[in-house]
Amino acid sequence: MAAVATCGSVAASTGSAVATASKSNVTSFQRRGPRASVTNDSGPRLVSIAGTRPSVRNGQLLVSTGLPALDQLLGGGLAVGTVLLIEEDKYNIYSPLLFKYFLAEGIVNGHTLLVASAKEDPANILQELPAPLLDDKCKKEFDEDVYNHKTPESNIKMKIAWRYQLLPKMEQIGPVSSSRFGHYYDASKRMPQELIEASNWHGFFLPEKISSTLKVEPCSLTPGYTKLLQFIQNIIYEEGFDGSNPQKKQRNILRIGIQNLGSPLWGDDICCAENGGNSHSLTKFLYVLRGLLRTSLSACIITMPTHLIQNKAIIARVTTLSDVVVGLESFIGSERETNPLYKDYHGLIHIRQIPRLNNLICDESDVKDLAFKLKRKLFTIERLHLPPDLSDTVSRSSKMDLAESAKRLGPGCGMMAGGKKHLDF
Repeated sequence: MAAVATCGSVAASTGSAVATASKSNVTSFQRRGPRASVTNDSGPRLVSIAGTRPSVRNGQLLVSTGLPALDQLLGGGLAVGTVLLIEEDKYNIYSPLLFKYFLAEGIVNGHTLLVASAKEDPANILQELPAPLLDDKCKKEFDEDVYNHKTPESNIKMKIAWRYQLLPKMEQIGPVSSSRFGHYYDASKRMPQELIEASNWHGFFLPEKISSTLKVEPCSLTPGYTKLLQFIQNIIYEEGFDGSNPQKKQRNILRIGIQNLGSPLWGDDICCAENGGNSHSLTKFLYVLRGLLRTSLSACIITMPTHLIQNKAIIARVTTLSDVVVGLESFIGSERETNPLYKDYHGLIHIRQIPRLNNLICDESDVKDLAFKLKRKLFTIERLHLPPDLSDTVSRSSKMDLAESAKRLGPGCGMMAGGKKHLDF
């Protein structure tokens, strides 16, 4: 009887230990799905935020940039707490479109927006956002746009180089549902007004936020940068996006969009002089901004006219203080605009920097030859495929270029360097 009593006491103690371990979640085996015994006091997890997903590489929470092809190039999307810098093209035609895609993606997913600009009223920027393609009703006109812009060479596999046929596609074109990560947008239509009115957004228009009588201490930030940092900080803390403090309401993502940062409209002179009086204002602003983003559930996109910055050292500092840097090179006004080799594209896109989050080594993009083109409805990013067979005119010009380049080889090739005779090996 004593043995039985002892076994019973041991079983009781074991059961109490198991119950205690289950309460403290010590075991590594957890049941998938919600449990009835668990309350909602702990709040939702980060992965439950709409429009986000964890990265398979480093576990960082990601949001979409509004372009699935760009998400693929950046390793799955833009990490929360990071800065995406868009180097504007020369005439600022295509960079505003990427800026609007980022904001439109936030409205579709129900994220909070913060739009800052010194040139255009944020309310007007939201009115120009592209319309999302969310259902199968748009698939017909979507496919028609893709079919109408196909070149005859793309339908004939014999005219495509074999090494291009083996490369994977950059993106899977087609409309998706609103619950998916990343959406496609119709650039020829505007976002419905009811979606914009139902969204939560904050606007920062510099001419309205700053006065001409404001005095700023020397060796500090410009008045525009100071006001913008204060505005962003207030939104992060008042709206509950601070990750270090427990949030009382359901968690959400703050998408920050800053347009034409560093231009003279912001009171900065880095685009006007090589060694201006405010040469460190922009770098200080980015340093403080990145500190705010690191401790909050927010992601930021910045467009900057880097081609106008006189001092190249400032560009290097700005690149270092940014997490992701993407450059746009438009063919407008250049020799490539009339070059038959680039007739199917509108410019080149350069992935200059990819974030090094939770990694010991630097990540680099494995794709270097990227081009973009703006169709009637779509902005697409593709690998640069040069045509293998050229016309007679292009062939003649290419031969003349080869002859001229052969003349510059010098005496190392002897008399054969004149270009009139073929080299014999």
